[in-house]
Amino acid sequence: MEEFASRGAGKLGRTKRFAAAIGLSMCCAFPGAQAALVDEPDAKAFISKMAKEHKFSAAEVKQIIAGATVSDRVLKAFATPAERKKWFEYRRIFITNSRIEGGIAFWKTHRTTLERAEREYGVPPEVIVAIVGVETLYGKRAGNIPVLDSLVTLGFRGKRRREFFRNELREFLLLSRDENIDLHTTVGSYAGAMGIPQFISSSYRAYAIDFDGDGQRDLLTNPQDAIGSVANYLSRHGWKRLGIIAVPVKLSGAPPKQTKGLKPNLTVDALRKSGVRVAAEIAGAEKGRLIELTTKSGKDYWVGFQNFYAISRYNPSTLYTMAVFELASAVRTAHQGE
Repeated sequence: MEEFASRGAGKLGRTKRFAAAIGLSMCCAFPGAQAALVDEPDAKAFISKMAKEHKFSAAEVKQIIAGATVSDRVLKAFATPAERKKWFEYRRIFITNSRIEGGIAFWKTHRTTLERAEREYGVPPEVIVAIVGVETLYGKRAGNIPVLDSLVTLGFRGKRRREFFRNELREFLLLSRDENIDLHTTVGSYAGAMGIPQFISSSYRAYAIDFDGDGQRDLLTNPQDAIGSVANYLSRHGWKRLGIIAVPVKLSGAPPKQTKGLKPNLTVDALRKSGVRVAAEIAGAEKGRLIELTTKSGKDYWVGFQNFYAISRYNPSTLYTMAVFELASAVRTAHQGE
């Protein structure tokens, strides 16, 4: 039997909760660092935009920002992401017996929901399981940093991508107002991702779904909504039902020149002509992309297809995408052996 969280209530409850969050901000004194922050040009522009475009009170937004804590922990974590590791270092974080066993348990517990997600969106259970496994160890490690602190820190004190994180702060304020999300108690990753599947605020607003039909899109505590939302996210980013994710290949020459990113950009026929030995059963018209991974002994090569690219929309890292793919394969194999 799958878990059903008992959650609340409707638009009135959401409005009251947002008002309560605002009230908490209003009664907080300005810490020194934040007092200076809210008077800076970027913060003033943000506050003005929220008031003009989204009908927030400028005073309320100013108080919300002032009530956040600028976090050195967030700045340090953002400067040293795990995706800077080499593949063999990154892989051993995620492809472990405990994570595979946890994936089997999660699959068994939520079998009905996973099967429904596959029927409706074409995404196999093991892929959804692997994303949740890589992101939060099946909901057990969803982060402990206040989302508001992360977004204010990176949006106004980060060394790069400040505009992106200010946009996410805007989305978080809108999410808090429109959904049952508390501004001050909601925690997540250092980058502001939250819940069982670690959606950033803009993804939460755009791709989260109410998969159990209780009237709320709850990714923080509801595994069913999380499963459906991951499937919806992948589907909306071009997932191909029954499509290939990636295959190992060998090279008979130098790697072909490719554009940046992970989007498939060469047909299999073109890859073969350039010396990439792709298995004969892969159709020549299929588009793929050569993937290079650093191992302890040298290089491994794969070709990633459209579904590899769809997974990478979750995190645009070759290492992340390959970790999801390998964990999915390992969980699937182990699950079949049960």
